[in-house]
Amino acid sequence: MPDRLDEIFAMQESLNRRIGVDTRAMTDDERAEWVLNYCRAMSQEIAELTDSVPWKWWAKYQQFDQQNCRVEVIDLFHFLISIAQVLGMTPDDLYAAYLKKNAVNVARQESGYAEKDEGDSRHI
Repeated sequence: MPDRLDEIFAMQESLNRRIGVDTRAMTDDERAEWVLNYCRAMSQEIAELTDSVPWKWWAKYQQFDQQNCRVEVIDLFHFLISIAQVLGMTPDDLYAAYLKKNAVNVARQESGYAEKDEGDSRHI
């Protein structure tokens, strides 16, 4: 069975190339532009996710749309993987960085996270 994260990265690269975005051939200026493009797209997807939950405490007509929430999470994941690819990250890079950042977050919780440490994530 192929590694699922490898497969997701390959599928996302194929989709992006199909719509004209080749992350492998970008200049630094283009990388900055596409990180911003994907961040804007993710902001919209977060708004759509937000609209799938009853967030208006004053409105009684709203309902929780769990199915649409799931779709919006996947839309966010598409753009997040695209950002990782723009930044030159591989599935292995993403996994290794996640492990390191998770360890930082656990350590923060164990210490009570009473003080901000600007340098605790610089090694990631």
